[in-house]
Amino acid sequence: MKLTRRGFCALAGSAVPFAHASGRLSDAGRLLRDPESVLKPLRLKRGDSVGLISPGGAIARRSDVGVVQDTLRSLGLNGVLGRNALDRRGYLAGTDSERAADVNAMFADTRIDAVLALRGGWGCNRILPLLDYDVIRTNPKILMGYSDVTSLLVALYARCGLVSFHGPVGISTWNSATRDYVRRILFDAEAVKMANPRRVGPSRVQMRDRIHTITPGKARGRLIGGNLSVLVSMMGSPYLPDWEGAILFLEDTDEAIYRIDRMLTHLSLAGVLPRLAGIVFGKCTDCDPEGDHGSLTLDQVFDDHLKPLGIPAWYGAMIGHISDKFTLPVGVEAEIDAAAGTITMLEPAVR
Repeated sequence: MKLTRRGFCALAGSAVPFAHASGRLSDAGRLLRDPESVLKPLRLKRGDSVGLISPGGAIARRSDVGVVQDTLRSLGLNGVLGRNALDRRGYLAGTDSERAADVNAMFADTRIDAVLALRGGWGCNRILPLLDYDVIRTNPKILMGYSDVTSLLVALYARCGLVSFHGPVGISTWNSATRDYVRRILFDAEAVKMANPRRVGPSRVQMRDRIHTITPGKARGRLIGGNLSVLVSMMGSPYLPDWEGAILFLEDTDEAIYRIDRMLTHLSLAGVLPRLAGIVFGKCTDCDPEGDHGSLTLDQVFDDHLKPLGIPAWYGAMIGHISDKFTLPVGVEAEIDAAAGTITMLEPAVR
């Protein structure tokens, strides 16, 4: 088997110790929190310091860090580079222990107000057993990123009850749309209604960023989700939350449609999909049929797996490997409208 990112994900998912039937680990110092006990971090304000970490993949160009720091300065924030953030061990940003140490240090440091992943890549699953969840729980802070950072966002919610943020990484395109959601949700503590932008051309018809309703309707629940392939690689581990009544949001990139089919099948067989209140599938960037025939379409895969659930679901939200991104708080109550394609936060995500 070629040792690709997908292969690593599958191996990592099987390497993590399983939880007991109660959902708790035997180590008394690392028990899961009461799922009803949700920790909200403090909101951002001008002058705050943001810890920059590389919990997965290595930064290819060190000059990118300067761009990230300039971006943060434009928001009135100070970027503080983690000790190991520029390390490299193959495709990883240093050893597992070094990357985990940066996460732990940023949460323990009282001078750091929030934590931002510089990039995704692969490697966050590998450090989950090395994180100090007691330190994180007693020092709740904003953690933001997407793609491979899904591992950390979901694990910190599952193990600590900490609301985390599926949003841009440091090297993302911080355009006006992306910055607007970051500012409103993380600085202003707004309970935001998110909807795709309406861009119409000369024909006065929206051609880009349209939504496709799979099953119409409205649903309420806690937002949980992220990158599909990363979430599936975590199945069977003690780093996933209770899915009962949740709103699952998903995205992915550069995946053949048969693999999307396979991963949604996995979520169904694992008992995740039947427990949900609603589903939002964001963008599946470069997930196209292979050739002119011989492949299902994404619509067919969604019809096979999501439509039979009978819960509100739609595809095409501004979530994923795209320039204009929603900032989605993991662990916050929200309402979705699958016909309108909207996600409405029912509470602020920060204090």
